[in-house]
Amino acid sequence: MGAMIEPVHIIGGGMAGSEAAWQAARMGVPVILHEMRPVRATDAHRTDGLAELVCSNSFRSDDDETNAVGLLHWEMREADGLIMRMADRHSVPAGGALAVDREPFSAAVTAALESHPLIEIRREEIDWPPESWRSVIIATGPLTSAALAERLRALTGEDGLAFFDAIAPIVHADSIDMSKAWFQSRYDKGETEAERTAYLNCPMDRAQYEAFVDALLAAEKTEFKDWERDTPYFEGCLPIEVMAERGRETLRYGPLKPVGLTNPHQPDVKPYAVVQLRRDNALGTLYNMVGFQTKMKHGAQVSVFRMIPGLENARFARLGGIHRNTFINAPRLLDAELRLRADPRLRLAGQITGVEGYVESAAMGLLAGRLAAAERLGRPLPPPPRETAIGALHAHITGGAEAETFQPMNVNFGLFPPLDGARGGRRGKRERARAYTERAKPLWREWARLAPAAAPV
Repeated sequence: MGAMIEPVHIIGGGMAGSEAAWQAARMGVPVILHEMRPVRATDAHRTDGLAELVCSNSFRSDDDETNAVGLLHWEMREADGLIMRMADRHSVPAGGALAVDREPFSAAVTAALESHPLIEIRREEIDWPPESWRSVIIATGPLTSAALAERLRALTGEDGLAFFDAIAPIVHADSIDMSKAWFQSRYDKGETEAERTAYLNCPMDRAQYEAFVDALLAAEKTEFKDWERDTPYFEGCLPIEVMAERGRETLRYGPLKPVGLTNPHQPDVKPYAVVQLRRDNALGTLYNMVGFQTKMKHGAQVSVFRMIPGLENARFARLGGIHRNTFINAPRLLDAELRLRADPRLRLAGQITGVEGYVESAAMGLLAGRLAAAERLGRPLPPPPRETAIGALHAHITGGAEAETFQPMNVNFGLFPPLDGARGGRRGKRERARAYTERAKPLWREWARLAPAAAPV
């Protein structure tokens, strides 16, 4: 059957590309996987193995009952994901997390793909897929080659591709203390009530502001890796602690300016500074801390940002950071099948789509591989349900996120459609999480069965 079907070309043999190749081949579609290593090395990789882990060896929580990452693991196992199969086979003790012995893991993924009869691996750099390739998955990750990145930029527009990942923290809306915070846009700007209340505001008095600046300056920071140092900061996305270093009042004239706002809890008291959070998804469950990209270490971020009135008990869906990366403005550029609107023969998968993390990248590879194979077979698949972990990620990057503020995101329950009737507050957290996973699992099983699998390999 494979000889009668045009192949899917996959550019990039990382987590996403490897998973995409496996899934497409399992559906009986031939795959040509193009990996530029060892012909062309990167600054981060150390081997020519497929699915090489370049940072941590942790896949994070493996709890599929009360954790969104664990649910993602479960969904990928249910879909016979190669990445999860080899991660389980080469796991190392890590408490409730899943961590892997990185070199045997990569070797096992490589061997599985090399031995699959429908997968051909070509070691070559692809500057741009030829027009004759009718189905292409670009899964080149954060270290996309300069030539390919430049062609993507030309195709998507100057604002379609980012090379520096300036990440502001994202907070779960239900963890914000609304007895201190309030909804209001500066000067009540906007033609609709939604626009006039688009921001959440957290006020500071002078003593709180001074203590906050002191904590920013004293906090432990991460350092750039050698291969990141040549990429300078953009003035428009300076780390908040760098702004603070330029003068104690700098933040009050920047992201924390208190003008045009009235605190309804204390209408006669003018705030000395105001931290603003902007809605980050269509569901209104996540809020982005405006201007709070940072190089502080994660533990320091949590303690410093919880000094902000209203955020004392904040739960973070994502913490901040600044590092070199390559990702597209997916909500603006991708359709529901992960295809580029500007050239629908091209699908994108993995971190370049704006997901963050090993398993999230592999999950988007799983989805792209199935969608591409189904298209080759003439049996298109519907998107996975939004109530599933993979469906929630997919919905986020294909329109659920705000395109104007889009940044890479890990999977978290804030991306899922809200639950009806689940208890709120800290005491109800595990109950809500369990309800999310119980709702997701049967829906995922039903969707996963829509993709016919070839005989086991």
